[in-house]
Amino acid sequence: MANTTIDALRGGCPAPFFNELSFPTVGGHVEGRICSPLGPLSCCVPCPMTDWTYPDNFGAATAAANWVNVVGMACCGFLLLSWLVLPVDKTHRHYLSISLTCATVLMNLGFIIPLAAKPEQCFNQITPHGMDTSSVCAASGAFLLAGGWAGIMWIFLRALSLHLQICWQLVVGRNYMWFSQVLGWGVPIVGLVILLVFSGVSFRFGATCHINHENSLADFWIPLLVFAGLTVIIQFATFGYCIKVYLASLTDNSATTEGSGMPSYSNSIRTMTPRQAYRRVRRVIQLQWRGIVIVLVIIADVIFFAVIFVFMDNTVQAIKTDPDKALTWAACLIAFSGDKDKCLDKARDLVVNLPTVTAVLVLLAMNGLWLLLLLGRWSMVTGWMDLFASIGGHRTKKEFVSVDARTDIKQDPRSYEMLSRDSGKTDSMLTPLSATKSPTMRGGRQTPDYFGPGARYQPHQRSFSSPRPPQQLHWDTMQAYQQSASPPPMPPSRSYDYENMNPLGMNRIEKDEEINYSSPRAQYTQPGTADYSRDHVFI
Repeated sequence: MANTTIDALRGGCPAPFFNELSFPTVGGHVEGRICSPLGPLSCCVPCPMTDWTYPDNFGAATAAANWVNVVGMACCGFLLLSWLVLPVDKTHRHYLSISLTCATVLMNLGFIIPLAAKPEQCFNQITPHGMDTSSVCAASGAFLLAGGWAGIMWIFLRALSLHLQICWQLVVGRNYMWFSQVLGWGVPIVGLVILLVFSGVSFRFGATCHINHENSLADFWIPLLVFAGLTVIIQFATFGYCIKVYLASLTDNSATTEGSGMPSYSNSIRTMTPRQAYRRVRRVIQLQWRGIVIVLVIIADVIFFAVIFVFMDNTVQAIKTDPDKALTWAACLIAFSGDKDKCLDKARDLVVNLPTVTAVLVLLAMNGLWLLLLLGRWSMVTGWMDLFASIGGHRTKKEFVSVDARTDIKQDPRSYEMLSRDSGKTDSMLTPLSATKSPTMRGGRQTPDYFGPGARYQPHQRSFSSPRPPQQLHWDTMQAYQQSASPPPMPPSRSYDYENMNPLGMNRIEKDEEINYSSPRAQYTQPGTADYSRDHVFI
């Protein structure tokens, strides 16, 4: 019965082709049929065409690329969740990075949705499904094209921001942020509406819907490649400026004012020396090198995908307009009763080879991985560890404690107490160290017990451990001048017989002469120390 139905649908066309007149003219994407006149008949290639022009592992290769999109989606989800939950000092989030990641998520959804839904690609034996007859096709195609548009726009805005900072020394602020939001999301939305209205999407290449050929160059590919070309031009112009500044700095021998006390007009590019300009450019590149690499990687992926898909689209369209190009392949299929394996070598000129197709799909799927590697930071991992530890009641940050913190505060209040900065308290309590009594030596000097129970802690007046109001100090200059004006009393002058003294020997001065030169030291004498107050001294 089934064979009878298939033969009826063939309508006289040789296997494996079907007669176009055996199928209705509505339903699915009718313009996606690949038919060629064969005598009085119009015979069409069975749907999907990829089953007849590629080997059997084509489906496995595209499915593997779709699973890479799942991994990329997980990476983007980790970034977005980290930017949403963790503090900014852990993630260094920026609206350009967040928006680019969201665009990559949209593109990944275009491949993940058919992977989960496993849709039927064909409306009938010769007609592929379109967005009007398959909701999965409409969703996957819309997400893929919107993600491609948004990715190109945010890559363009990121390159423009870097160019303004490096080449023109402009600080991109809030105005540029709102401009970026309007342009980065407004253009993809308008572009998606236009291409869905004037072109549409259908199953043309694997399980993901792509844009149809009708008006596709005008409403999608040309505008997309224009912004991609502008991005490349801006990026290479920035590189050229950096190379120019570097070469100029090599021949610059002028003294720089950077770091000196002289006034420097750093906001004017014309007043900066080449060496100063090179230092500024180097600092910006050190901070923005991740963004530069992301721009280069994604723009290369999108341009590669656009070129390959446009080439495939033109090849299929050329077969429809000039069926003689596929005549050798069709004759081979007819000769071997539809055995495609014996005719794959004849189909090489009609399609892009499988390794190139797999490379395109895998590169698009790896955008999420590149975002995680270049925009992610190790501090995100530590931030999540701290967050989970705080939720579980365990702290990962070690607080500083004293050696004597092993004593119980309730039992011995004279111990160090340091409050954590995370406790929310503003005043820190600092009490003296626990009592440590010095051993008493029998005989000789004894150290007073300054840490006994009766001792009371007196903070130093010039201590900076806690905020204090400024002290008002008054200095009476007149009183200080009067005290310094009166000279100290001089001892009565007395003649000494210094001529008979030996300058290299020990000479004796009597007790009454010592009074005028020595100061009383009895009050400084400590028990057990030698007393040098004698009746005479030697000089």
